[in-house]
Amino acid sequence: MTEIVNLPRRRFLGAAALSVAVAELGLMGPARADNPPAIQPGTHAAFPALKQIDAGFLNVGYAEVGPLDGPAVILLHGWPYDIHSYADVAPLLAAAGYRVIVPYLRGYGTTRFLSEATLRNGQQAALASDIVALMDALKIERAVIGGYDWGARTANIVAALWPERCKAMVSVSGYLIGSQEMNRKPLPPKAELQWWYQFYFATERGAAGYAEYRRDFSKLIWQLASPQWRFDDVTFDRSAAAFDNPDHVAIVIHNYRWRLGLATGEAQYDSLEERLAAGPVITIPTITIEGDANGAPHPDAKVYAKKFTGRYEHRVFTGGIGHNPPQEAPQAFAQAIIDVDRF
Repeated sequence: MTEIVNLPRRRFLGAAALSVAVAELGLMGPARADNPPAIQPGTHAAFPALKQIDAGFLNVGYAEVGPLDGPAVILLHGWPYDIHSYADVAPLLAAAGYRVIVPYLRGYGTTRFLSEATLRNGQQAALASDIVALMDALKIERAVIGGYDWGARTANIVAALWPERCKAMVSVSGYLIGSQEMNRKPLPPKAELQWWYQFYFATERGAAGYAEYRRDFSKLIWQLASPQWRFDDVTFDRSAAAFDNPDHVAIVIHNYRWRLGLATGEAQYDSLEERLAAGPVITIPTITIEGDANGAPHPDAKVYAKKFTGRYEHRVFTGGIGHNPPQEAPQAFAQAIIDVDRF
């Protein structure tokens, strides 16, 4: 069930059904769809054969479903998850006429660096630049973009810095753009406790521990972040294979150390990080999402509502939905993508 939360000073769309016949899906320029059909999470176990393309500093592995001439949707996964978070969402959107692209982020799955000399950099501007480079490589001028966790932060940054490339956005846990300066400020003890793994990764013991126990570590994060999600070992193992990427540990450790100012980034991203440190507003149409049982650190929706100055709506996914809404509530997530595209 989805609860639409009305926040002050915003105009929101209702939950009215889309009315175009399914027979027309994929036959016209813009995607047309009714509400996505009811689907049991975990219905789709895999994507068709993955594709690879050189984009920026990477050879990116990605899944692609739907008509090539359909409106583009780019869906971004988080840590420690992978593209299978969207295994149910993608076919729902493809059936609605969308061209759906689900890439492995740097350090995951079949995505590889083109050069051994490239810094295994996990800073936020680098990940966002990867997505713009992927859009360029795929000749996608504009897309609806959606994500959660690292993927939501990446989507936020693309929307803030390159709004001309984003038609609209769905972002779990809202506005996640940060800065090293912001992260220097201490939080109350209970809030700091939620970031225990960030401090663990700041140590060499933590880096070695994640390298040795990355699957056990990741399963624990899944359990803590989505305490009511009853995923099975097959579901977890399918995603955990993505963590065998040779750059995975280096990217994860750098990401969290960079946030705390314990690792340097690359000069080529300095100007982007300066803009991000100012907390830029996001002007494109946006739906933000929160699960009612999200066990991971996340801001209150009232805190970030003012960061979205275009058409905006906040939705709470109810029924024990945790940190990974596309995998835990795929029908509702697909509906959010379709709805924000109609804003």
